Amino acid sequence: MTAENTESAGAAGTGDATASPTSPASPTSPTSPASPTSPTSPASPTSPTSPDSPGSPDSPGSAAHPQFAAALRELGLDVEVRRFPDETRTAAQAAEAIGCEVSEIVKSLIFAADGVPVLVLMDGASRVDVERVRRELGAEKVTRADAKVVRETTGYAIGGVPPFGHRTRTRVLADRGLLDHELVWAAAGTPHTVFALDPKSLIAHAGAALVDVREQSA
Repeated sequence: MTAENTESAGAAGTGDATASPTSPASPTSPTSPASPTSPTSPASPTSPTSPDSPGSPDSPGSAAHPQFAAALRELGLDVEVRRFPDETRTAAQAAEAIGCEVSEIVKSLIFAADGVPVLVLMDGASRVDVERVRRELGAEKVTRADAKVVRETTGYAIGGVPPFGHRTRTRVLADRGLLDHELVWAAAGTPHTVFALDPKSLIAHAGAALVDVREQSA
């Protein structure tokens, strides 16, 4: 998830999905063959945690992409996945929907270092310094990966790439700035879902090396 190469920092939305009221049951017609003693069942009330409600919590991993949900189970992670009715594909949109700072969003960005995919984890308020990444990896050339490479490498579409639980193993770099927060939010495998975790645990589960690869202000 990011605005840099159109990967978003998470999936989120701001629209309210109000459930339509249940229509009252029609009274039994006096000429109806149905038994007059059969009571009409009352309509079930709408659950306050309907998955159509914006930002509604789901049971651990239930709203996540199946591949990511399996990764959560394998890691023994009990995290709350939040689902939103509208997708968001930028860190700013995700932060607005969640109600957090943009810097608390984790962007999961795929680059190609001499043609080999590399994952970089960056906070939503910063941009990746590609030259710093190149030096960190000792590569000759580092470029942004296209949508096809992102999906082939991670198993997810741009806009929903999580920081771990990918299809293939890649080298992972995490910018040190993520540690400035007590809690960070990342995509749960789709543009509609996010989860929160403390940054140290997130970086550890991603198997990332801690580096300084953000662009510096002039």
